[in-house]
Amino acid sequence: MSDNNPFGGSFGSNGGQYATTVQYGGTAPAPAKVALGDAAGAPSAPPATGDVIKDTTTAAFAADVIQESRRQPVLVDFWAPWCGPCKQLTPQLEKAVKAAGGKVKLVKMNIDDHPSIAGQLGIQSIPAVIAFKDGQPVDGFMGAIPESQIAEFITKVGGKGNGAPAVAEALAAAAEARDAGDMQTAADIFDAILAQAPETVEAIAGLGDLLFEAGDTEGAEALLATAPEAKKDAPALAALRAKMALAAQAATLGNPAEFERRLAENPKDHQARFDLAMIQNARGERTAAADNLLAIIKADRAWNEDGARTQLLQFFEAWGMTDEATLAARRKLSALLFS
Repeated sequence: MSDNNPFGGSFGSNGGQYATTVQYGGTAPAPAKVALGDAAGAPSAPPATGDVIKDTTTAAFAADVIQESRRQPVLVDFWAPWCGPCKQLTPQLEKAVKAAGGKVKLVKMNIDDHPSIAGQLGIQSIPAVIAFKDGQPVDGFMGAIPESQIAEFITKVGGKGNGAPAVAEALAAAAEARDAGDMQTAADIFDAILAQAPETVEAIAGLGDLLFEAGDTEGAEALLATAPEAKKDAPALAALRAKMALAAQAATLGNPAEFERRLAENPKDHQARFDLAMIQNARGERTAAADNLLAIIKADRAWNEDGARTQLLQFFEAWGMTDEATLAARRKLSALLFS
C-alpha cells in the first residue's frame, strides 16, 4: 500500500465480481486517462437529495465519508462534468440508493473541483464508485454498470437485512416526493423498487398511477399486467383500476357545462347531477363530485336502484380509504344514512 493513502486498508481484495483495479497512491486523473470519458454535454452537479444523497468537498470528505461510514456504509461517486458515462451512472446510483431504504448513503465528489481525494486513492478512470465501511474503503467498481448490478453491489455492501422495512421506507420516500410535486423523483423511486422487488404491488400501483396521470394509459395498463397473479386484487391495484375505469366512463359523458345548465333549470335532474359528478371526479374535483352524489342520496335514496351511493363507494375505492376526500364524504354519508 502506498504511503500516500491517508485512510489505510484496501478494497476489492475479496475477489468478488465488483473488485476494482484502482490502485492507491496515484495522482488525480487527467481527462485523457479516463477510460470511458466523453467531453460532450457536460452536466452540472445534481442537487443533493434527502439525507441519503449529498455532494461533498475535500474539506468535508472526512465527516461525510470517513466518519459517516462508521455508522453505515457510504458509497462515493467520483465524477466530472466532462464524463459522459457519469451522466448515465449517477442517476441510476441515486435511484438504487433511494430504493435501498437507508442501507447505504451516497456521496458525490466532482473531481474537477476536488481532485486530491481521487488522487490519494489512485483513481485512474471515472465514473468510479468506492464503498467505505468503518472508515475504510472496502470495495468498488468503475464504469457505468447496469442497474441490476448496482442493486447487487448495494446489497453486497449494505447487507440484505430485512427487505420489508427498506421497501417501506422507499415507498414512503416516493409518496413524499409525489406529495411535494416531484413526480419524476417519485417515478424513479418506484422504478428502482421494482428493479429490486418486482412483485411490490404498492410500487406497481404508484408508478402506474403516475403513468396514467401523465396520459400514458397504455403504459399503466401494461404495468398492471405485471402484477403477480396472487396479488392482482390487492387494494392498491384495485384502486388504480377503478380510477382508470371511472376516467374512461367520464370521457364519454360530454361537456360538463351542459349538465350545469340542466341543473340550474331543474335541481332535481339527478342524471345530470350524477354525470357531472363523474366528470368532476375525472378532473380531480373529489369533494365536488362526492357532494353531488350525496345530494342525490339525500333527495332520493332509491334513484337508479341506489346508484348514487353505489357510485360514491366506487369513488372511495378509487381514491383510497385514507384519502381526505374519502374520509370527509364517508362521514357525510354516514350522517345521511344513520342520523
